Amino acid sequence: MGRYFGRKLGIYVLTFFVAVTINWIIPRFMPGDPVRTMVSRAGLQDPAGVAAMREYYTNLFGFDLPIWQQYLNFWGELLQGNFGTSLWAYPQPVGSIILAAVPYTLGLLLPAILLSWWAGNKFGAYAARKKVLDNTVLPVWYVLTATPYMWLAILLAWALGKVAGIFPVGRSFSASLQPEWSWLFINDLISHWFLPFLSLFLVMFGGWAIGMRNLVIYELEADYANYLGALGAPQRLVRRYAFRNALLPQVTGLALQLGVIVGGQIVTEIVFDYRGLGYLVLQAINANDLFLLQGIFLFIVIGVLVANFIIDIVYVLVDPRTRVGMSA
Repeated sequence: MGRYFGRKLGIYVLTFFVAVTINWIIPRFMPGDPVRTMVSRAGLQDPAGVAAMREYYTNLFGFDLPIWQQYLNFWGELLQGNFGTSLWAYPQPVGSIILAAVPYTLGLLLPAILLSWWAGNKFGAYAARKKVLDNTVLPVWYVLTATPYMWLAILLAWALGKVAGIFPVGRSFSASLQPEWSWLFINDLISHWFLPFLSLFLVMFGGWAIGMRNLVIYELEADYANYLGALGAPQRLVRRYAFRNALLPQVTGLALQLGVIVGGQIVTEIVFDYRGLGYLVLQAINANDLFLLQGIFLFIVIGVLVANFIIDIVYVLVDPRTRVGMSA
């Protein structure tokens, strides 16, 4: 087992190096000049002052160095835990800006993924043996799972926010409040959180339910299920084995979903002006803040790699065939 996880860890380290390198390169292909954007925000009219400020920022952020030296300096700073200084929120460090937004993103992302995975698998397994649900409710989820996150988010914001006025639309909490441990703030935080969560949950729930329904039907028609039935095994036992075998691809899908959902979740945050990583991505793009962009993408890369490594460990625990293959 140690050899298996050592090999996996080596693959993840190599993947991390390649992903971080690509993450460093991509923002530098963005159109626009970040230094010019910062100088224009200052509103200086004197050409000498503009030139002096431009030279100062160029030297400060190391844009005057050769590209290979900028790359080596990036790794040197990264290994020391320094993600650079934000151009958009200068002079705040990128790390503190991301850490302030991460709780909102994780509080939105993790419940949506985990609850939809659990509820979708349960509902899909139940629908596989109930024709009424299979013919009535499940087609609705076919439509929802094919719906883009941002489109459903816009519909929910319009219907439940603007028209019905049940939930607020925009921001993570009301502008009149400050983050604190009080029932007033927590209630306001939940009311702003619900619509983004619901848009993500509905789309993901349909995908998990449909996938589990198809997998359970396939497992119930497999040779081992027919053999158990011929031996007189109760249907409850057969369905239990079918569900456990059908769950294995869903565990793998959970790891993949952690990577796929990030893109849709960012767009959902932008729709609702939810102040998580998606909001920061929009601000970084508007300000040509390549340091903030690469910091956010680095966080996403690390999160996806860690999640996949955890799923690899879980897969060894839930799939006996993996353990047998490792011992062989």
